[in-house]
Amino acid sequence: MPDSGALKTARKGCATFELRVRGIAAHSGEPQKGVSAVLELAEQLLAVERFALGADVSITACMAGGGARANVVPDEAWAMFDVRMPSLADAVQVEAALRALCPCRAGASLTLLGGLERPPLERTAAVGRLFEMARSIAADMGLALCEGTSGGVSDGNFTAALGVPTLDGLGAVGGGAHALAEHVELAALAPRAALLAGLLARLGAR
Repeated sequence: MPDSGALKTARKGCATFELRVRGIAAHSGEPQKGVSAVLELAEQLLAVERFALGADVSITACMAGGGARANVVPDEAWAMFDVRMPSLADAVQVEAALRALCPCRAGASLTLLGGLERPPLERTAAVGRLFEMARSIAADMGLALCEGTSGGVSDGNFTAALGVPTLDGLGAVGGGAHALAEHVELAALAPRAALLAGLLARLGAR
């Protein structure tokens, strides 16, 4: 969460894909008799990097590996991709692009596994109204509240996908997610809890 403590009215969705490459094993002293799955994977990683996608869509190759022995042309390799997208239409586009990948080397084959794990939390008019309610409550407390988006996902992605207006990021204020500098601002804990309590009370009264 950013240090501003902005409430999330939108979150990107996420998908995880595994690309498996099969080649043909051979002795490394006669590499022309084999088909390197590692080299094929390298070509595919570069092809994915060249995808023409929306500016807010990202495909990150987070893990990769291949081969079994140092003296064998590798007959298998793999890579894991983390995909983040702001809309379901983007998710469909990315998956179609990945499934359209073709081998670059004769004798190699590709298999794609995985798919969408959390749908995007897309901002709707109902989400906007919920944020304005929270901002009104914060103003009564003397706090300025802003809204924002996040590339990270949460369980709010699931409730939004069900059509439930979802306002996210109501927890602790902090920063540095997944890094050594990850932290929570202790001074913001009580005001944040009061904001959440006020929002629940206002919703309950309705």
